[in-house]
Amino acid sequence: MNLNRLVSWLSHVLAAVAFLLLALGVVERFANWFGYTVVNQKYTPGRLVEFAAAFAIFVMALLLRQLREEMRKGSRAG
Repeated sequence: MNLNRLVSWLSHVLAAVAFLLLALGVVERFANWFGYTVVNQKYTPGRLVEFAAAFAIFVMALLLRQLREEMRKGSRAG
């Protein structure tokens, strides 16, 4: 498996995890308003959103790396 495919796959997985954590944080916040919990008060909704943001930062870094590689390929060809 070449490195570009691995990085692309990893960025897709991390983006999905970030989205799921964000959604879980929102659902947890709504559940807390009604006196319920989804994650058993182990993580607060704010903490879940923080984790989602951390994963999103890694996704952005991977996408910027891919963009840099494409720009390098373009400058060599021209």
